Amino acid sequence: MLNKSAIRIPQSAMTQRYLPLIVGVWLVAGNAASQTRTTSVARTPDGHVDLQGTYDVATLTPLERAAGQPLVLTDDEAAKLEKQVADRKFRAGLPSKGDRDAPPVGGDGSPGAAGNVGGYNNFWIDNGTRYVMVDGRKRMSVIVDPPDGRIPPMTPQAQQRTASTGRVTRATSDEQAREDDPGLDPTPGAYDDPERRPLGERCLLGFGSTSGPPALPVLYNNLHQIVQTPEHVIILNEMVHDARIVRMNAPHFPSTIRKWMGDSVGRWDGDTLVVDTTNFTDKTRFRGATENLHVVERFTRVDAKTLLYRFTIEDAATWTKPWTGEYTWPATDEHLYEYACHEGNYALGNILRGARLKETK
Repeated sequence: MLNKSAIRIPQSAMTQRYLPLIVGVWLVAGNAASQTRTTSVARTPDGHVDLQGTYDVATLTPLERAAGQPLVLTDDEAAKLEKQVADRKFRAGLPSKGDRDAPPVGGDGSPGAAGNVGGYNNFWIDNGTRYVMVDGRKRMSVIVDPPDGRIPPMTPQAQQRTASTGRVTRATSDEQAREDDPGLDPTPGAYDDPERRPLGERCLLGFGSTSGPPALPVLYNNLHQIVQTPEHVIILNEMVHDARIVRMNAPHFPSTIRKWMGDSVGRWDGDTLVVDTTNFTDKTRFRGATENLHVVERFTRVDAKTLLYRFTIEDAATWTKPWTGEYTWPATDEHLYEYACHEGNYALGNILRGARLKETK
């Protein structure tokens, strides 16, 4: 935009002669600038779109959708499904009966951790009440490419890596996608060695890729806060208070430098923030991916209260082709609170004691 303060009007008798010309040039420059930039959104002092704020990404929309389901829901379909979820949450929130029977060994097979035994009860779950809205229409999956809304098949190499555990599963319904334990790690041996327990279970990194990249909604603690400067963009995640630091207009670190959330560098493509992330570690394990995982994210302000978040995943050693998803991030006035996770947690010690007792029998 043209800086009005830079225009100096001659303080002489020539003022009347030059004033119309100066004003005319200023108006033309102003109109040209307005045609190339969006003026209806807030901007930072350096002229870029202001993406800062806190966003609640909780949604009923799963990452994948069941085979044959359309991407877009009608208003009636969405209202019906949302009511079903609300009714189920109400029933699940009722006080438990003291005289109830114990669940069968191994669980009853319903959605939830270990056949609905040992997972969170309804009090802890906060996965939203609505399906995500994009372009004024409600979506049945985050994935938009492939068009069927499914993660592409794994490569033979990836299938061989994960065959020994059988932990790589697909979500086949909305309930399963939202209630299956997102902490399960598909990497072979992740639960067979105390030194290989997943980062999320150890409270070192948010589970279910809540911190990203890609940043995906999980069962609770779905707030994300963006702080923006000319040199960096920081994305603070409520879950396990992970903080992603995006270095703007910088080269990637050498391949010898590896990070749990990868090395994120950003650039502006018009009014869209593009974040390119590489240099993951072999401990990240995003859905069975290798350390060669490559994620490209795009953050676009839709309006004063909404961001559109779009990502593309590529790992030739894991999937037969790249895949893309998108969903909106609605702004919220809620505050992020400290996330306390592993304090006083005796689970792993008890697991090891149980294993030793089992060996004596």
